[in-house]
Amino acid sequence: MPRRRVHLAPAPPDLHRDDRAEADRTAPAGVVGDAPDRRLQALAAAVDDDVARGLADLRDELGVPAGFPPDVLAEARVAAGSAPGDLADATDIPFVTIDPPGSRDLDQAVHLERRGSGYRVRYAIADVASWVRPGGAVDTEARRRVVTLYAPDGRTPLHPPELSEGAASLLAGQDVPALLWTVDLDADGTPTAVDVRRSRVRSRAQLTYDEVQRSLDDDTADEPLRLLRDVGRLRQEAERERGGITLPTPEQVVERTDGHWELVSRATLDAEEWNAQISLLTGMSAARIMLDGRVGVLRTLPPSDPRDVARLRRAADALGVTWPDGAGVGDVVRGLDAADPAHAALLTEATTLLRGAAYVAFDGEVPEQPQHAALAAPYAHTTAPLRRLVDRFVGETCVALVAGRDVPDWVRSALPDLPALMAGGDRRANEYERGCLDLVEAVLLTGRVGDVFDGVVVDAHDDRTTGVVQLRDPVVRGKVDGADLPVGRHVQVRLVEASAAHRRVRFTLDGVPAADGAPADEDVPTAGAGDGHDAGDARGEDRAATQD
Repeated sequence: MPRRRVHLAPAPPDLHRDDRAEADRTAPAGVVGDAPDRRLQALAAAVDDDVARGLADLRDELGVPAGFPPDVLAEARVAAGSAPGDLADATDIPFVTIDPPGSRDLDQAVHLERRGSGYRVRYAIADVASWVRPGGAVDTEARRRVVTLYAPDGRTPLHPPELSEGAASLLAGQDVPALLWTVDLDADGTPTAVDVRRSRVRSRAQLTYDEVQRSLDDDTADEPLRLLRDVGRLRQEAERERGGITLPTPEQVVERTDGHWELVSRATLDAEEWNAQISLLTGMSAARIMLDGRVGVLRTLPPSDPRDVARLRRAADALGVTWPDGAGVGDVVRGLDAADPAHAALLTEATTLLRGAAYVAFDGEVPEQPQHAALAAPYAHTTAPLRRLVDRFVGETCVALVAGRDVPDWVRSALPDLPALMAGGDRRANEYERGCLDLVEAVLLTGRVGDVFDGVVVDAHDDRTTGVVQLRDPVVRGKVDGADLPVGRHVQVRLVEASAAHRRVRFTLDGVPAADGAPADEDVPTAGAGDGHDAGDARGEDRAATQD
């Protein structure tokens, strides 16, 4: 089944059974909560138990750690209680962080200012290496975990909370060591100078994406946030000119709020995209530093196979989607609207263009193919070291190279192992994410076998008897069987299976409405790329890194 862009919003850590509202079958489809009587309360409790039991089984199946070993916690506590060494003082820079509400593991803080006719971007990244001893218990455990894992009922962090949500986090008002990236841009947003060094920083405020977007929309944002918008737009335009590929897909979101589970579609805010551009700018700068220094590890994506591009053109023609003369793939895909059924189907097909994302380590000889095709530029992961293992090593490599020093032995010796470690960690993260989503979909549809739903067929096998349907309400995606499945068309499908035990839902085609048109304000979540997915949309990777 094609990949889905998914955001798993963990429940608050203090959530208890007594706090949970219960099910109401009269609530909107896909929502379980706010029951008016004991029967529905019992139903919701059963749903809650099914999800909890299913998530526990999934964690056992994938070997997700239940907690940190005592020696890891002990080492983290000692490290958190120690004062960082002498650092350049950058606490006068009024950094802010931009994250989802309630986040504690804050990797990045940003500040922008005018510099002549151009701009100066400062991006402070948590200096995890200042807290983690190479070869120590925390380092060893991090290499086992590789990435922070997210589920609707909580997260499994890469590093102990004493560090990731405490001493190493860029929390507002806390003096903390950071790798301070300074990137000067000209008036067009093109880098003219790059520097990175260890510094002490202090974030002034912890903002949310909604707050930033709202302040920009109502014209109350301060100068650095207005410049974030300006620079973000310039970098988006530069990406378009390079031939980058963006999949404009809403996220399929699993949330547990106010006592009920929800599956909803969420469009990405402009503020998130602009902030992600700063992360991408930093990752591209890191890649250039390492390529010039002939040592490091890149995040790569091979160019699209011409056969896939030709297939996408044929699909566009079959779906009635206009492909203007002379338009490149990126231009066409970027202009698609996921709310349009035909466009949603073409976006699903477009994910085939972004296959083969990988990590490539090198020392002495640079890779033959260093590019990340979605960005049309070399790129590296370096902005989420609290939640992704490789970023710590990329950051250390860049700091050493910029300072004219040798890359530390502990970094250099780890480089050959990082691609395999990251591939394994990403694979488990993808399976965990997919399993969580499939489980919640199946549980929420339990008891509705035989019901008919509206949806869009977004993909089909060559024989058109098996494919993928995306429901509008609830926001569920599943396999569908039928004769001559109409890809890119509104359909009615009947639920024939909803198995929490197998984390599976399945539908059969029930009919094609005569009036084939979706409400204009409804997004259809489509396949896309998030952090670690084989579909290598770096935008999604860095958006995930700055949000989760």
